[in-house]
Amino acid sequence: MFLNEITIVITTFFSEKKLIKCLKSINGKCKVIVIENSKNNELKKKLNENYKNIECIVLKENSGFAKSNNIGIKMVKTKYALILNPDTILAKDALHNFLTCASQIKDFSLLGPYFQTGKEKKFEKNHYPISVNSIKGFAMFLNLKKFNNIGFFDENFFLYFEDIDLCKRVILSGNKIYLLPNVIINHEGAKSVNFKDDEELEVNRNWHWMWSSFYYSKKYKGFFKSLIFFSPKLFMSLFKFIFFKILRKNNKSKIYQHRFLGLLNSIKGNKSFYRPKIN
Repeated sequence: MFLNEITIVITTFFSEKKLIKCLKSINGKCKVIVIENSKNNELKKKLNENYKNIECIVLKENSGFAKSNNIGIKMVKTKYALILNPDTILAKDALHNFLTCASQIKDFSLLGPYFQTGKEKKFEKNHYPISVNSIKGFAMFLNLKKFNNIGFFDENFFLYFEDIDLCKRVILSGNKIYLLPNVIINHEGAKSVNFKDDEELEVNRNWHWMWSSFYYSKKYKGFFKSLIFFSPKLFMSLFKFIFFKILRKNNKSKIYQHRFLGLLNSIKGNKSFYRPKIN
């Protein structure tokens, strides 16, 4: 297994517990770059003390998934990069199978694993690579030479749609994406972040989901078509914000307020500026 051909990039944000579990499933001979967004210098110290194969970069600000992964990718010196979420666990043969398929499929830009949640599942009778139009962002295997013209993640996205956008650009450029049924990676999903303020996380998710949804639509369908499609969502969010405010259901009111504001700011062409408020 040619582990010197691959570097794993993991973006973290209050993800220490999940990250440690993830790292235990990665072969210690494989180079790993951790891009830390929650200013956790203690995490960097712990990784430096316990792992020889890991380089941890602590950013000065929360830069989001797209920009953070780009920072990590630009540090990669190997032929391939694997973008990995911290709430993932690799099967023992995952890296081996990735690299084997990479050596056999000469024209690929992206490879993705078979998605696993909890109970083990298997593809019926099919263990061959499947050509697809997109893969999930929790684990994306990049053939780096293919991205010289495509570019990496669009850094205008802070959260959501950056993986969908990357896959879209790969396909539009005439390149190939494959799903690998024999690569198993367990992904918890939306479990990377570990801090107590769930309400603030939900507010953050709703703001960015709406902002990214419109930005993505505008990027490929144009402003006016996107505005027509999203206008009902804008007014419905405003209505629900006012409705729950009257009922004094502050949690729901706050969520719909931020759905409205996220979409409004995207329509106005403002940057994806909202950041979770953490004490």
